[in-house]
Amino acid sequence: MTKPNIKQTTMEHLSALQKVLDETELFPSELLHAMFLDTGSPDSQALWLTGELEGSPVGFCYAIPEDMADGTWNMLALAVLPKVQGQGLGSALVAAAEDHLRNENQRLLIVDTSGTEDFKRTRAFYTQNGYEEEARIRDFWAAGDDKVTFRKSL
Repeated sequence: MTKPNIKQTTMEHLSALQKVLDETELFPSELLHAMFLDTGSPDSQALWLTGELEGSPVGFCYAIPEDMADGTWNMLALAVLPKVQGQGLGSALVAAAEDHLRNENQRLLIVDTSGTEDFKRTRAFYTQNGYEEEARIRDFWAAGDDKVTFRKSL
């Protein structure tokens, strides 16, 4: 894989990132513009990063500070176009987010995912990237679908 270019997300990236969402089904892509407009302004603390390959946006990472916590951030979304998954772009996006937060003297990054078999690869991804399973809330998302929280000290 060509080395990815990781940069701050801009409005110009959004249409390509909607395609990423359509193909990954992480969440409905029509929500992306409103989410970005709400949190993508320069005065927002939210972190939006886009991963590009050969000049095309093919993935993104979105994290926000946790309310009423000192230096704790929550990675709410990480998505990579399926055709380039497994080539290191997700890890590059996570590492860039961690580096950014570390440089801002933040101390902890958490991420929630599902405990179902469908998310087994997702959980393995976070473990491979140095995250530890910190908590599991049984039946959180739905009956039989646990919420699994991973954490990483920065």
